[in-house]
Amino acid sequence: MKKIVCALIMAVLLLTSLSAMADGIGVDALRIQFVPTNTETADATTAEFSSYMSNLLGIPVTVTVATSYNGIVEAMESGTVDVGIMPPATYAQAREMGVAQAILSSTLTDYDQETEQLIEGTVVGNFKAEVLVRADSGIDGYEGLAGKTIAYLGASSASGYIYPVAEMKKLGIDVDSCNWVNITSIPSAILAVINGQVDACFTFEGSRYVFAKAVLDDNGNPYDLYEVLKVAKLSDGDIPNDAVAVNPKLSDETKAAISDAFLKMAADEEGLAIMNTWGHNGYVPANEADYDTIAEYIALAAD
Repeated sequence: MKKIVCALIMAVLLLTSLSAMADGIGVDALRIQFVPTNTETADATTAEFSSYMSNLLGIPVTVTVATSYNGIVEAMESGTVDVGIMPPATYAQAREMGVAQAILSSTLTDYDQETEQLIEGTVVGNFKAEVLVRADSGIDGYEGLAGKTIAYLGASSASGYIYPVAEMKKLGIDVDSCNWVNITSIPSAILAVINGQVDACFTFEGSRYVFAKAVLDDNGNPYDLYEVLKVAKLSDGDIPNDAVAVNPKLSDETKAAISDAFLKMAADEEGLAIMNTWGHNGYVPANEADYDTIAEYIALAAD
């Protein structure tokens, strides 16, 4: 009988604790969506991420993967998503529409621009767009892209379209002379370059390092991306990192609880492993001014 009573008391205490955490966040459940770096592996992490955040917040957390850059904006606009882990240009669009508010910005480990290897111990708040071509292509700089077939990630991608296109236009390059192929998976875009289906692809700085084991030949072996590819150009402009953005209608206490959960996640080994899905190594409070310059690039790329 004593054991039963003790078990009941423990159950009540547990429920009370979870209820208090739920009261602290101000909502009964949370819906998170993110835009993956690698669509082939993203789905495998959603259940783990969901469970991790549920434990931190004490409420049910649902995690979904956005099917496109525009998709996450539409989800924020419709109110079907409470938190979006958003690429910078996508966030700038959502902010302009008044459907997202950045509470955190991600931090990344920097890359050596000569070797494209990680510089251990570094933390940066921005990155470059990258143009990848075959090592034997003879293409160098933006000028070599005129009239070529180019894989891009989407018109809302800062590194996968906006920054390279805007900077090509600044140089007077006729972007209409190029043949544009939309490939939303970066490993697939890289493979298309290797196979000669496209002449170049737009991606983010460090892609050969990040996807070193993800691009496979016909025998299922990884290509040596450093041997078969080269970086034809890094963008002149710096791109601010991803935003963790919330529905502006959420209460201040809810926003604070979400921010605290992501910061705790970044300080935990298990949380860091999950964050590798997006290439993040930490978070800092968001500075809206960091995302203002993107609007200029968006306008130039769309002109």
